[in-house]
Amino acid sequence: MPSDDKRWRIVETRMRRLGSRPDALIEVLHSAQEAFGFLDDDALRFVSDSLRVPPSKVFGVATFYHHFTLKPHGEHTCVVCTGTACYINGADEILSSIKAGLDVKPRETTADGKLSLLTARCLGACSLAPVATVDGAVEGRVSSSDLVAKLAGL
Repeated sequence: MPSDDKRWRIVETRMRRLGSRPDALIEVLHSAQEAFGFLDDDALRFVSDSLRVPPSKVFGVATFYHHFTLKPHGEHTCVVCTGTACYINGADEILSSIKAGLDVKPRETTADGKLSLLTARCLGACSLAPVATVDGAVEGRVSSSDLVAKLAGL
C-alpha cells in the first residue's frame, strides 16, 4: 500500500472481494475514488500492481470514463447539462459565461479550489432545460447570469 492511510484497506478489501482479477479494474477504481475523492498516481500504480494490469491500461480506463477524476474536486461542484434539450436552450452560453466570469472550464477547478465545473450528457430534467446542479441541488431554467452570480457567491 502506498501509505498507512486506512482508506487503502478499504480499496484492498474491495479488491479481495472481487478476486483481485484484472476484470475488477473499474470496480476497484470506483472504490479508490470513493475513498480518496480522486485518483492520483499512487492510486493508479497501486491498482495496476495489485491487479497485475499494465499501468497504461489503468490510466486509459481512468481517463476514458468521465466519472473518474485525476485531480481533487473543489469545495463546490457545478454540473451543467449539455444534453439536447439543454444545449438547444443555452447550455453553451452558460458554460461560456462561467468561463468568462469565474475563469474555469469544464473538468477543471478554479485556482482557489472553491469550484469544480463538470458537464453531463443528461441530468434527466429536460422539461426544465437548461439545467445545472450546484452541490447536488437541481437548478432548472437557469440563466447564465444568475448561475454565475450564484457560483461566485459560494
